[in-house]
Amino acid sequence: MSIPSIQWYPGHIAKAERQLKEQLKRVDVVLEILDARIPLASHHPQIDEWIGDKPKVLVLNRVDMIPEAVKHNWLKWYQSQQLQPYFTNAKQGKGIKAVKSAAQTAGKTMNQRRRNRGMRPRPVRAVVIGFPNVGKSALINRLVGKKVVASERRAGVTRQLRWVRISDEIELLDAPGVIPWKLDHQEDAVKLAICEDIGQASYDNQLIAAAAVEFLVELDFGNILESRYHLDPHSVTGEAYIYQLGDRLYQGDRERVARQILYDFRTGNMGAIPLELPPLSN
Repeated sequence: MSIPSIQWYPGHIAKAERQLKEQLKRVDVVLEILDARIPLASHHPQIDEWIGDKPKVLVLNRVDMIPEAVKHNWLKWYQSQQLQPYFTNAKQGKGIKAVKSAAQTAGKTMNQRRRNRGMRPRPVRAVVIGFPNVGKSALINRLVGKKVVASERRAGVTRQLRWVRISDEIELLDAPGVIPWKLDHQEDAVKLAICEDIGQASYDNQLIAAAAVEFLVELDFGNILESRYHLDPHSVTGEAYIYQLGDRLYQGDRERVARQILYDFRTGNMGAIPLELPPLSN
């Protein structure tokens, strides 16, 4: 398949990155929020380098948007990498207690060290990190139990760093979505665009919708497109599919078709569909 090129030049990214690195020195635990539809593509390539040996809680949000069998396979794969993922649906508040508990447990070591030095325990300081639209703010609101940060289904809503008290045990830092300066794998950037985890200004809807069609065919979900739009995607390119569907539904309006396909995927109208499956074990 042909991979469209994606470029982003958000001016606030450098500033957000600097602020975040500064705050990371003050935190005890890092919560990395990933998109369950694309856990690998939505992992920021520099996060592990930034956090060093600080404990990390791995959260795969939007678990409602992937099939149960795929969730199970990701669980097994991460455990094979000596990682324990936590699956959440922040919108509905599912899986939140386990994340809160994991953050508290990860911070216990810090307080034990304080006690050993004769210092009083303090709340665990956690930071929430992830791409702009993976559901960080929704997760924080659920952890706190009320709406304390803006949460919308679009990238770039959180622009400033702010601390939020969850309980007597945990304080959370809500950080703006961090985007790498560049992604070495354009395929990952395309997946982020399809899932709306990066800002719309950095891509062309028609190219991204065409790529989405090809990904779905490649992952054996082409029949969902066929039953939804009454047009078989298997024997044509994604671009040709957009053209043909435009002619059939919207008097040749390809932009409208592209937006419809992306909307149907992003909102779950197509069903629970992943764009990534766990790598095969050797």
